Amino acid sequence: MTFSLQQELVLRTARSHGVPEPVAQEMLRSARPCLHLVPFQNLTPAQQEEARPAARTGGLPALPDGVDWPDGREPLVLTVDCAALPSGALDIELPRDGRLLFFTEIEYEPESSVVLHIPAGVRTTERSAAYDIEGDPAQVTVYQPDDLYPVPGLTWAPDWRDAPGTSAFLDGGADRDDLLDDFEDAARTAAAGGASHGVDVQLGGFSSPWQLAPDEGELVLLAQIHGQAIDHTVYTQTLIVGPRDDIAKRHYEALEFEQQV
Repeated sequence: MTFSLQQELVLRTARSHGVPEPVAQEMLRSARPCLHLVPFQNLTPAQQEEARPAARTGGLPALPDGVDWPDGREPLVLTVDCAALPSGALDIELPRDGRLLFFTEIEYEPESSVVLHIPAGVRTTERSAAYDIEGDPAQVTVYQPDDLYPVPGLTWAPDWRDAPGTSAFLDGGADRDDLLDDFEDAARTAAAGGASHGVDVQLGGFSSPWQLAPDEGELVLLAQIHGQAIDHTVYTQTLIVGPRDDIAKRHYEALEFEQQV
């Protein structure tokens, strides 16, 4: 779905919710695109007919010769097939091919986390989860591998309601905060073409944190990973942010990982 079509759906949703168009336009001016990575069953029937997986949860990493698990032995939680992502869907620059591997702890506060890019065409071998600690056997946590499918979406700046027209609209009645809450939820669903999302993986856009947002100042969101998207018993949220230029140049060592519960 193109950005212009998403905008049209948001404006149509505003009319159906009794939200004035100038208010909807102010929200759209603060919008940033994102990609939701969701299970097949969360797609609409129409989306399922053309669905192509673009990511996988868990599993074991396939790594180039000479590259092993990251030093912290954090689990592999997500693998993204960059070539399978919709072209032009984000306003941050990701590799056009190859795979992005996300290693981090989702059950406890991670001590170290790593994002690796494996270029297309590089020979790789699947690594074992077993290893030794001073002669004693140990094993990295391995989560169930499941395919995820990309759905373009929209996110809004957290302060968009401070815009002049929206502020004036909110001053006009005590129930208008709730009205805008309902409108935002419906607009997100419309922008995603009706796909169900929320407890998922999100690439790009604004974060929707449970606590303070880490994507402020020069930091933008690369990925937001809900624990339940990886293991339905894990109730955490991992937010991965970094400077836009470093993300574009693949300086992933500059990324910051924050876990919220």
